[in-house]
Amino acid sequence: MSDRNTFSIGGDLTVSRLGFGAMRLTGDLNWGLPADPESALKVARRVVELGINFIDTADAYGPGTNEEQLAEALHPYPDDLVIGTKAGQSRPSAREWKPLGRPEYLRQQCELSLRRLRVECIDLYQLHRIDPQVPTADQFGALAQLQQEGKIRHIGLSEVTVEQLEEARDTIDVVSVQNLFNLTDRHHEPVLDYCTLNDIAFIPWLPIARGEHALPGSPVADVAGDLGATPAQVALAWLLHRSPVVIPIPGTSSIAHLEENARATEIELTDEQFERLNRLA
Repeated sequence: MSDRNTFSIGGDLTVSRLGFGAMRLTGDLNWGLPADPESALKVARRVVELGINFIDTADAYGPGTNEEQLAEALHPYPDDLVIGTKAGQSRPSAREWKPLGRPEYLRQQCELSLRRLRVECIDLYQLHRIDPQVPTADQFGALAQLQQEGKIRHIGLSEVTVEQLEEARDTIDVVSVQNLFNLTDRHHEPVLDYCTLNDIAFIPWLPIARGEHALPGSPVADVAGDLGATPAQVALAWLLHRSPVVIPIPGTSSIAHLEENARATEIELTDEQFERLNRLA
């Protein structure tokens, strides 16, 4: 269930249609703490002040420090705040991201996330990547066990195909999918269509693509000029218009950019503007 401004993840977690991706609140390469930790805390607090009540993080951001920052900034949490986190991507070094889906690892990472976030149950726990070296039944089974134990409320997946999503839904209730998707990268469009049909939250990461599409004279810039908006706001407005299950999670370390992104919810594209942007693909 949803309206223009909210979506109910799993039917019982009603969140703002525009969320916040907290990854940028870590250090360079998403490793360690940022150069100005206090500024990062202020950004996290401003998120909540703006009425954004869905924040995305992961155990791999930092690793661990991103979850700790959110707890430092926001705990005790507002009653309506939903923090989704993820496991299944290990960080052997600052430049390495390696899928790791062994059941004992996923269970360990859940325990650590519970501790860092200072909660007894994680509202949304997503498998960051499916590990090709581990049977999918074992990975999904670990998440199901955590849910049965009351340590996680809802289960999501990240970077999956329609086939993988259907396979997972045979054994677990998948309430969200977090895939790369934006105006100029739509290779996961079949997954978005599937999520729309089945009322599954679709959480596009990297929702604001950078590049020539936003330069002066481009369709995005033209639409932005017509609306008195920025290209970033138009890119987010296009996502919000694309499907009622979409919850973009733009991330930033700047309060000014955060406030700019938040105003994207105020933009209403006409059908002509939406179709003009669609032709970018």
